[in-house]
Amino acid sequence: MKLKSLLLASGVLLAGTCNAFAGGYQVTLAGIKNNGMGGVGVGLSLDQAAMFYNPGALAMVRARGVQIGGNVTLARNAFVAEGSNMQRELRNSVVTPFSLYASFGPAEGKFRAGIAVYTPFGSKLGYANGWEGRTSLTDIDLKSVFVQPTFSYAITDELSVGAGLVVLAYGAVNLQRDIALPDSYGHIELDGKAKTKLGFNAGIYYKPSDKLSIGISHRSKIDAVVDNDGDVTFSNIPASFQSRFQATKFGATLPLPATTSVGIGVTPNEKLTIGFDVNFVQWSKYRELRFDFDQPINGSTTSVSKRNYKDALTFRLGGQYQLTSGLTVRAGGSYDMTPVPDGYVTPETPDNDRVSGTVGASYAFGKFSLDLSGQFIRIQKRTETQADLMNNGTTDRVAGTYKTNIVIPGLGLNYAF
Repeated sequence: MKLKSLLLASGVLLAGTCNAFAGGYQVTLAGIKNNGMGGVGVGLSLDQAAMFYNPGALAMVRARGVQIGGNVTLARNAFVAEGSNMQRELRNSVVTPFSLYASFGPAEGKFRAGIAVYTPFGSKLGYANGWEGRTSLTDIDLKSVFVQPTFSYAITDELSVGAGLVVLAYGAVNLQRDIALPDSYGHIELDGKAKTKLGFNAGIYYKPSDKLSIGISHRSKIDAVVDNDGDVTFSNIPASFQSRFQATKFGATLPLPATTSVGIGVTPNEKLTIGFDVNFVQWSKYRELRFDFDQPINGSTTSVSKRNYKDALTFRLGGQYQLTSGLTVRAGGSYDMTPVPDGYVTPETPDNDRVSGTVGASYAFGKFSLDLSGQFIRIQKRTETQADLMNNGTTDRVAGTYKTNIVIPGLGLNYAF
């Protein structure tokens, strides 16, 4: 058994962490209002969630306030192995990303300062017991929390800038897979926590008229690092094979790619707002995953798994309309291009181009307002053949067809002061 095949699951650890920014389940869940509008926000100044979408727009959000939001991500995944008619559905999984924003500053001043805490992406998959790719993956559970102190300043009445220090404050992943032995299956579990790492999020916001606004933002690359302290645990390994499975710790580094976004906001009248965003993710930096182990596994302390991702674009369109003084409704959609080439799909990120539709609403009462959002995401069916795997030297994966649909309801509460 080749080491690369044996330890494919270790590649899931940081691939899952990578989903916290883009790729895999590329679902932006940083603001409930934005969620209802297809995820737009770079060219708009809707509320305190501007700290995530475009820190430069925060100074143009006149109301100071606090908001908290939460989502429930309900994914339905299925897999059909090449040459088989049996559909393997994943075990039900629920992920609950949340966000918290607070902004401060003088009521008539030119600056806003704030703090953002968000978990814009989560990853939790559990494949059916005994599925064909059990030696690639059985379970993955990713948790992450990002903290971003932010400052934004209005240079003029039309132009503002802002920046935030992005802190990967907490990241944890648990991964499991089976190991094929001559007459049984063993099991491997990897459990690791990423080191605290720093990056930045900066943006510019320009509103030349009451009807038009333009924004650009850039989130820097962050390296997610498990610093030789991830736990490796084996179970159900017969005594005669235990000498081949000695590793107890591992280390790995993954570059989380930079994202540059451009957005336009159009306000035809005081009740209608329309936004259009384009996100560019520099996934081409993600060429391979390398893992170093404290002790040999099958005679080697290193594992390398190919990725060879490509840069990817996401297009978002959405709008909102104020029906009454208290009620605002929203709708939108997005088209998200996958960074994963043919022959490089892995069970932890059964990715393809995806299409989403969103709806949302807000109701204001005094200084409070309540936000609701809903998203439906369809990841287009992705088939990977054994010939693809052979041609790319990626036979550490499983050939077959993946299908994924995701439903995400969201709820938020705002207080302005």
